[in-house]
Amino acid sequence: MPETQITIVPTSNENILKFEADRFLTNHNSFEFNNIDEAKDSPLAQQLFYLPFVKKVYIATNFVAIERYNIVTWEDVQDEVAKQIEDYLSNDGIIVTEDAIKPKAAVTVYAESTPNPSVLKFVCNKVLVPNIYEFTSIEEAKPSPLATALFQFPFVKNIFIEKNFISITKFDIIEWEEITLQLREFLKSYVENGKTILNDDAPKQLNKTESAIEQKFEALDDISKNIVNILEEYVKPAVASDGGNIEFRSYDDKTKKVEVLLQGACSGCPSSTFTLKNGIENMLREMLNDTTITVNALNG
Repeated sequence: MPETQITIVPTSNENILKFEADRFLTNHNSFEFNNIDEAKDSPLAQQLFYLPFVKKVYIATNFVAIERYNIVTWEDVQDEVAKQIEDYLSNDGIIVTEDAIKPKAAVTVYAESTPNPSVLKFVCNKVLVPNIYEFTSIEEAKPSPLATALFQFPFVKNIFIEKNFISITKFDIIEWEEITLQLREFLKSYVENGKTILNDDAPKQLNKTESAIEQKFEALDDISKNIVNILEEYVKPAVASDGGNIEFRSYDDKTKKVEVLLQGACSGCPSSTFTLKNGIENMLREMLNDTTITVNALNG
């Protein structure tokens, strides 16, 4: 197995630090261990509990989080801990045993309509992915076995996955009434059986690790950062409820042009131009106090 890279990520709790891996660690399960006895089914957690300052260990899809006792500060030990986790994972150490896998919870999947008649949103009661992923062809979908499987359906045109839902764009050769139940049952069975949604190296391969996202944000100028924050806080929750996403791509200080990418149900939606011009554009002009700003979609 190739070497695993660990990135140290602070949290809102100063006693808890996240150690994010550039691959998946569990098959979309999360575990919490309060002591070494509870960690009997996690050799990795057991090893960490031998460190005298470790109070709790959390293992999630792509990170290990550790809560410390106050006998040390993270600044004194975080690099050492990160190296220990890196070495353990790079040597193919067992993260959790099969006995640690929680019993299957009932999986529910339901379909929601979106403003885009070509897109249906399938909502799951389980977290599917840590970040947003979009695939427009079976070639692009190689990092995702689930997306690859969905592209086997001849009517599937585009796949957008975010946290707990999947937006599927269909070709016009068929009506939703004929395929909704088929897709819903397929997704329910796929998730229930614990099949792989994203390959372990997908976040690194697609530059979707938290550290990569953070680096990309920090490289922006101040106005671009403000635009990203406005989109994140005021726009994305609304468009996510409609099964889509609007991703910031660039801002030109000379032309005052903001370029975005429409994803999921937003892409090709008849109302997307109205949303961009009369919603987002006006919001940015008001919040940035600049009436010359324009917003254009690269794929609008």
